[in-house]
Formats: sequence, C-alpha cells, structure tokens
Amino acid sequence: MEPDESIGVLIVDDHEVVRRGLLAFLDSEPDIEVLGQAGGGGEALELLASMDSDDSLPDVVVMDLQMAPIDGIESTRQIRALYNDIEIVALTSFAEEERVHAALQAGATGYLLKDSDADDVAAAVRAAHRGELQLDPVIARRLMASLREERPDDPTDELTARELEVLRLVAAGKPNKQIAGELSISERTARTHVSRILRKLRLSSRTQAALWAVREGLVEVEPERH
Repeated sequence: MEPDESIGVLIVDDHEVVRRGLLAFLDSEPDIEVLGQAGGGGEALELLASMDSDDSLPDVVVMDLQMAPIDGIESTRQIRALYNDIEIVALTSFAEEERVHAALQAGATGYLLKDSDADDVAAAVRAAHRGELQLDPVIARRLMASLREERPDDPTDELTARELEVLRLVAAGKPNKQIAGELSISERTARTHVSRILRKLRLSSRTQAALWAVREGLVEVEPERH
C-alpha cells in the first residue's frame, strides 16, 4: 500500500456506542479512514449502493453479526454477492463454531470477538485489505480442528495450471496487484482468475480459497508465534 493510500472502512453495528468506539479508534489510525457507519444490514446495503454510485466504496466492512431483522451473516452474504472486492471482518460476542463457519461461508475475511483489543481490530482490517485471514486465536483453533475433520470432495481437476499459480499466491496473502506483478499479467486478469477460482471451487471469498489451498497442501503455513 502506498504511504498516502488509506484503507476505507464501513462500520456496521446496531449499538451506537460500539459504532462510536470503533469509529473513534479506527479513524485515529494513520492508514485507516472510516467512510461511514450503519446501524443494520439493510441500512448498510443502502449506504453501499449510494457509495457505489459515487465511486467511493469502502475496502473493508467491520460487521456485527448479532443484528435484526437482517443479521450480520446474511448481510455479509449479500454484500459479498454485490461487491466482490469488499472484504468483511465479522465482529461478535459469540465464538460458537457454527457461527464461525456461517460467517466464513458467507464470505467474511476475518472473525474477531468484541472483547478483542482495539489493536487487533485494526490489524484485522489491514489483514483483510491485504486479502489475509485474521481470526481470534480461540476461533482459529476450532476452525482448523473442524477443517481436519471435514474433507469434502473438491474440484481440483477443474483448475488450470495458471489458476493454481494464482491460488497459491492468494493463499500466501498476495493482493491482486502483487499477483499481477509476479505473474506478468494485468490486475484485471488477476481479478478474473480469482473470480473463476472461487466459482469453480464453489467458494465465496479469498479467505475460503486460501483455507482450501492450505487444506489441500498447495501451500504451507508456519504456526503463528506469540
């Protein structure tokens, strides 16, 4: 990311106090700019439509999962369907495994608990912008355990050699611009490859593709150091 480039963020939470707290902290970060806030999923979709018409869409949405009438999981699913380039960090008070799966299946890039440190939220926003996965450590342990237990059939043979190259770079956390540079292709072509990979693997986000690649042994990951 260029020094003068900031990460645009939209905050979606039905508690005003939480929104204000997130806005105050994230806006104080030199590389993050809060572009808007919404009190629910419906309001967020309306705001994004308006921002899209002004060509001012955010890079990352910080999404509360416990909302009504449209919860954060359904809101995530709808946003990802409409705006494939927007990454979503799910923020919730709950750590049930099924909600983790639901959020990631809906297309969330990160999943944090509301008792996470403010610095962790900012780190998750930055990681999401880079196309990397940022999970609360408790959630990460549960997720990786479940991935070891579940190995559904995957359409590996459908991917071309070039798509496998792109997938490995996605799993390494490389954004489209860097993928394009490493493979000597245009950024638009890189984006097209990523979209085709997601469609062929029946996935909805770069995060899911990265996890799939790790599970299938296409890339190796080092354990996180604390």
